[in-house]
Amino acid sequence: MTRRSQTENSQPGHDSFLDIVSNIVGILIILVMVTGVRAKNYVPADGQSGGGAETEALAGQLETERARLDQWRSEALQQTRHVDEIEGLVKVRDRERLVLATAAEAIARKLAERRGKLDAEAQAQFDLSRELAATQAELDRLASAKLQLEATKAATILVEALPTPLGQTVHGDEAHFQLSGERIIWIPLTQLLEEFKIDARSKASQLLSMPELTDTIGPYGGFRLRYTLQRRQMSPEMAIAAGGGQFAQLRQWTLIPTSNDLGETVDEALREGSRFRQVVRGLPRTTTITIWTYEDSFDAFRRIKKELFALGFDTAARPLPLGVPIGGSPSGSRSSAQ
Repeated sequence: MTRRSQTENSQPGHDSFLDIVSNIVGILIILVMVTGVRAKNYVPADGQSGGGAETEALAGQLETERARLDQWRSEALQQTRHVDEIEGLVKVRDRERLVLATAAEAIARKLAERRGKLDAEAQAQFDLSRELAATQAELDRLASAKLQLEATKAATILVEALPTPLGQTVHGDEAHFQLSGERIIWIPLTQLLEEFKIDARSKASQLLSMPELTDTIGPYGGFRLRYTLQRRQMSPEMAIAAGGGQFAQLRQWTLIPTSNDLGETVDEALREGSRFRQVVRGLPRTTTITIWTYEDSFDAFRRIKKELFALGFDTAARPLPLGVPIGGSPSGSRSSAQ
């Protein structure tokens, strides 16, 4: 019904255009004929010889009008052919749409007929098959979208899981290292303190004649230990219990490196077979590793801490300004491990 209406509506427009062109051409033909008759029968009113020139002028005008008429006729025919071509294309498209609509209607009718011939169970299976086909098409679309996303996926950001910055005071075994100038070395602090105790006992009697005593032991493992003993007065209660009134007490100790480039670079220490790894492998897993870290090696400390965490050790940091030696005293604080 729609196609017939469109075709009928297009015909009157075409006919009207052709009617207008035909009318214009007819009018021009009449004008040309009138002009020709007037030129042929023209007689000058005063009988002078000037009529020949006017006749020639009218004849030239007549030829011009004829040429213009031929041009308009050619353009009208060209437009008519163009309109015919468009109408032909419209008819072809209408036939194609009609064929497609007929085919779609026939397929839908066949599907309805096939479904109508099935029993209830078969109809349910038929509907399920159609839903399955639609779902599979959607899965294929999602899989294609996933591949596109993976192709344009941004680079993965690695988040390292290290211990929280909450520390716990160290009370068990502890091993000490110095990290300075991005070089790390084991500090044999336990051995140095044991040697200090032996040396201090042998020299404590000198405090009877002086208020304090400073001495140095070592070197051992690249470090000397300088200590200061002071004479302290016991309280009356302690003096009665101990049978004396004075005693020697450690005031402070300080480590003195024998060189400015002790130990290994961090790159060397992290390699297999390094002195750092040999010392660490000889320690129980319950040992807390304290690293006395100078301010020029904080980045290197993070690398060392990461490796020690992978090996299963707790790590304590003792930050120090440049030029300040490692030291301690009875009133000092303990390390805090993470």
